[in-house]
Amino acid sequence: MSVLLETSAGDIVIDLYTDKAPRTCLNFLKLCKVKYYNFSAFHRVESGFIAQAGDPTCTGKGGESIFGLISGNPAKRYFPAEIDLKLKHNKRGTVSMAVSAAGEDEERESGGVSGSQFFITLADDLTYLDGKYTIFGQVVEGFDVLDKLDAAMCDEKHRPFKDIRIKHMILLDDPFDDPEGMQVPDESPLPTREQLATVRIGEDEDIENEFGIDPELVEKARREQEARNQALTLEMIGDLPFAEIKPPENILFVCKLNPVTRDEDLELIFSRFGKIRSCEVIRDRKTGESLQYAFIEFDKKESCEEAYFKMDNVLIDDRRIHVDFSQSVSKLHKAWVQGRQEKLVAAGTGEAVGRDADLVYRKRYRESEESSGRGSKDGRYEMVFGDGGIEAQGSSVPIATLGGTVDCLGHHHRAVAIDAVVAEVAANISATTVGIGTASVTAVTIMT
Repeated sequence: MSVLLETSAGDIVIDLYTDKAPRTCLNFLKLCKVKYYNFSAFHRVESGFIAQAGDPTCTGKGGESIFGLISGNPAKRYFPAEIDLKLKHNKRGTVSMAVSAAGEDEERESGGVSGSQFFITLADDLTYLDGKYTIFGQVVEGFDVLDKLDAAMCDEKHRPFKDIRIKHMILLDDPFDDPEGMQVPDESPLPTREQLATVRIGEDEDIENEFGIDPELVEKARREQEARNQALTLEMIGDLPFAEIKPPENILFVCKLNPVTRDEDLELIFSRFGKIRSCEVIRDRKTGESLQYAFIEFDKKESCEEAYFKMDNVLIDDRRIHVDFSQSVSKLHKAWVQGRQEKLVAAGTGEAVGRDADLVYRKRYRESEESSGRGSKDGRYEMVFGDGGIEAQGSSVPIATLGGTVDCLGHHHRAVAIDAVVAEVAANISATTVGIGTASVTAVTIMT
């Protein structure tokens, strides 16, 4: 039992739970069959939460059930909700009926009533909706359309600036008989005048250039969406504990400091506004010189606000400082990382955060602390060919290759400093002492 929703953003296929919510599914299927949903818009879209549709008035207050539509009786506009506690909003694309508080007292006590409005979840694990709304289906195709709904730019009432409307509802399977008195139109009805009045920006129109939309408002919505996406990326790579993190409200950022200003100087000056937890002038790690800005953490938010209003542009050490609220979350992030690391260690799952403690960083060349010669003295690497000879340890006198060439495994051999020879080949070598000028070097020849 499935339904195909053709929308201006793409197609969505919904599988219905006809055995778990039969009356709700019957109502939904018959409303689709009489083309009740045609031209209705997704009038409420909240990113990461839900996309709601099914109201011809686009106000969130309209719509009625198939039973009220057939009979014309206002008392049958709604029907009691069918809430199954076994069904959960734990998957993205869960389809539920919106619930109204209207109706008789008995219906309200039983969990509310439903009409024509429904919503689709745009995130996983929205379990706080369980037991409050009738779950009657699940999206099985068209998750790219849910992505478009999730990314839609909306106003302060969560109405998309650019309309996303239902064009057609096609029944792929209908197990229910039509209610008595139901009339199925031969073709899709034209939009009513009231529906046309709800049009904002059509699917073929550009949201940025549409007359009547404030460009600043559009730009603000675009920036907010971009900021959410960037925060989510930082959360995914581990730079933020969670995307919705906000800077602490009790920390001040102070800049334009004199390089001679010290931590204790700032702490003494700002302590008049309240207790200070920490005061740190940021310094260069190598030179220790002041970078001329600092962070001051107060014990209370009110003390921080008072210091902000009274200390901006104040003269300290012949410099007029600038004070603002800190936008850094480094302290929060550091505390979160340390807490996660402590949990990992306590659980015995590792001692490092973000990587495996047993991994060894790979380097193309490694300097050996045990070796003496090119790798340890002047920073050059051993086993590098083509730069003329080998220097003796402790001497700048070059040594030519000893003994010309010797057939050794089909290759040339060369003199090697005794310190570079491993113990495993000690039994296969014969040592020779060669003197050059005043320098004396011990050389070896590897035998095969």
